[in-house]
Amino acid sequence: MGERLMLVIGYEAAELLDIACVTTALQMANRIGDLAHPYRVRLAGPAGEPIDCGSGILLLSQESLERMTGPLDTLFVSGGIGFERAAQDVRLVGHVRRLARESRRVASLCTGAAVLAAAGLLDGRRTTTHWRFAARLAASHPAVTVDPDPLYIKDGNVYTAAGITSAIDLTLALIEEDHGSGLARQVARDLVVYLQRPGNQAQVSLFTAAPPPRDDMVRRLVEHIAEHPDHDLSAGALAMLAGVAPRHLNRLFVEHLGLPPGRYVRRARTEAAAHLLTSTTLPVPSVAARCGFGSAETLRQAFTARYGISPGRYRSAHRAAAAGPG
Repeated sequence: MGERLMLVIGYEAAELLDIACVTTALQMANRIGDLAHPYRVRLAGPAGEPIDCGSGILLLSQESLERMTGPLDTLFVSGGIGFERAAQDVRLVGHVRRLARESRRVASLCTGAAVLAAAGLLDGRRTTTHWRFAARLAASHPAVTVDPDPLYIKDGNVYTAAGITSAIDLTLALIEEDHGSGLARQVARDLVVYLQRPGNQAQVSLFTAAPPPRDDMVRRLVEHIAEHPDHDLSAGALAMLAGVAPRHLNRLFVEHLGLPPGRYVRRARTEAAAHLLTSTTLPVPSVAARCGFGSAETLRQAFTARYGISPGRYRSAHRAAAAGPG
């Protein structure tokens, strides 16, 4: 095996960061790893024309999408504000479908999942995309199982990454598949990014999530949960606080937050714990108590289910990332 041909597809109003996260990480792997089978990274656009990115930067295509042929190691489809037009472009989607048949792996970045879905490449698969557009993708493609939480998902030889910079996380995972964790970690350190965030780590935290719910009562309860994670936050207690029946409370939470009260509280407590783990030196049992968990073990179970990593490892990884290269 010689070079690994890695093709990134762009289009009008593609996201520059989607493209750059992949190309920079792969080229850095080439420089650091002195690879026997280096990555050959190419950018393809329709008709080989320059790609006018949504950020206002013009990128020169290296290849014409129409004339590109395999075999390819990995095919990447970028996202961006032009993703809807790209997904409706029959010729572009057709060439993505054709090249996917000639690729060992296929990946979408952010809203690029819409292009893979239009090509039928996500049918019957679990996938992710930018959290803001996940519901739209699920509604448009019922045969696709859309999970808006993870940073990236692997389903067979098809990979989907969430919002924008999660393209780095996915690319690091591919480098690890190809060349081992040592090189992936070196690339992460040189990029000064989190050292190999697990793919099932949530892409949206309660501290950076969408605006508060429009319903006043739900908003007040959300604020109460965030401010008092160590209080009694059972469905019954929340319903009593709001002055409604538990069944009505459950309906409102599902409608406005997408989760029943119990699951929302568990998520809120887990994310509060993540915040304390990275912003304080409190021991894990104290973090658990402050966030309403009965024990450190209960916190560990919730944390592992949410982030795919134990609280201790999460704290250590953040400290290593904060230390930077060296």
